[in-house]
Amino acid sequence: MKKKLYQLASIITIISFVLGIGVWALNSLADSGYFWIISLMALSIAIRQKRQFKGYTYTIMIFASVTAAMFYPAIFVEINGFQMGGLIVPLLQIIMFGMGTSMSFNDFKGVVKMPKGVIIGILCQFTIMPFVGYALAKSSGFPPEIAAGIILIGCSPSGMASNVMSYLAKANLALSITITAVTTLLAPFITPALMGLLAGEFVEVEVWKMMMDIIKIVMIPIGFGLLFNKFFQGKAKWLDDAMPVVSMVGIALILVVITAAGRDSLLDIGPLLIILVTIHNLSGYSLGYWAGRLFRMDEQDCRTIALEVGMQNGGLASGIAKEMGKIATVGLGPAVFGPLMNVTGSILASYWHRKPVEIPAKKVGKTVS
Repeated sequence: MKKKLYQLASIITIISFVLGIGVWALNSLADSGYFWIISLMALSIAIRQKRQFKGYTYTIMIFASVTAAMFYPAIFVEINGFQMGGLIVPLLQIIMFGMGTSMSFNDFKGVVKMPKGVIIGILCQFTIMPFVGYALAKSSGFPPEIAAGIILIGCSPSGMASNVMSYLAKANLALSITITAVTTLLAPFITPALMGLLAGEFVEVEVWKMMMDIIKIVMIPIGFGLLFNKFFQGKAKWLDDAMPVVSMVGIALILVVITAAGRDSLLDIGPLLIILVTIHNLSGYSLGYWAGRLFRMDEQDCRTIALEVGMQNGGLASGIAKEMGKIATVGLGPAVFGPLMNVTGSILASYWHRKPVEIPAKKVGKTVS
C-alpha cells in the first residue's frame, strides 16, 4: 500500500512539475503557482520511499508552504479581518511549552558534568553568529530593518533542531541538549543586550521590552513545561506524541505568515538575502567546529559545537520581530534562515553520520554510539 502511494506521489510530482513549466512558458509564472505547490507536496511524500531521504520530508513541506505564501500571500495575511500575525506568539509559546515537556531539570546537570564543553558552546553561540551577522548586515546594503533581521537571527539561541542533527551526526547529544537549554534560558538577557549593541544603528531596540517579550515567549512556557514533565512524566503519552507534530505545524505556519507579510521585500532582495543567510549559516558550522578544535575538544564535541552554533532558534527570532512590530522586515532574515538551516544541517549530519567517531569511555551512556 505504501509503495503504491509513493509511486503515485512520484507521478504527481513529475506531472505537476511539467505542467508548472508549461503554464509558466505559455502564460505567466503567477498562473503556475498551484502546480509548483502540488509538485512539492507530492515530492515530500515520494522521497519517503528512500530511507536516506526521509529526513527531508518536513523541509520540503516547508518549501511547499513558503511557495504557497509567495504565490498567494493574501490568504496568509488576513482571514475575515483576523490578522494571521497574531498567531505567531501563541504558537511559539505552545512550541516552547512542548520543548519544556521534553526537558527535565536533570538536563542542566550537564553544566556540572561537562563544564568545558558547555562554556565553550555558550561563548561560541553568543559571539560567532552575532558578529558574523553584524558584518553581513553592514555589507549587505539592505534597508536597515531587513539588515537588523540578519543580526537578530545571529543573536538568538540554538534551537531543538540542533539536538536532532547532533543525534543524526553521532555527536555528543547530552552536550547538545545542555547547550540548547542553557542558551535558551540565557536568551532573555543576552539577546536583547547583543541586539542593542549590534543592531542599534539599524533599528530602534528597546532592550528592556525585548527582555520581557522573550521571558513571555520562552521562559514562562518552558517553565510550565518543565513542571508538567516533573509531575506528569509518563502520564500523558498522548501529549508526548502530539507535541512534535504540533511544533512542526506551528513552525511551518509561522514561516508562512512571515513570508506572506514580507513577500514584496523578498521579491526585491530575496536572492541576495538567501546568499547572505547561507554564508551566515555555513560560517556558524565552520567557525563553531574549528573553535572546538582550538580548545582541544574531541571530534564528537566539535561536531556538537558546530551544529549548536550554526543552527539558531528561528522561531524565537520571528516572535521577537513580531513583538517589535516589524514582522515583514526584521522577520525576513529568520524566515529564510529557518528552512535553509534544516537543509544544510541535514546534509552535514548525514555526512558525519557516515563518518562515525570513537566515543571516549567516559562518555559512554551519555551520547549516541
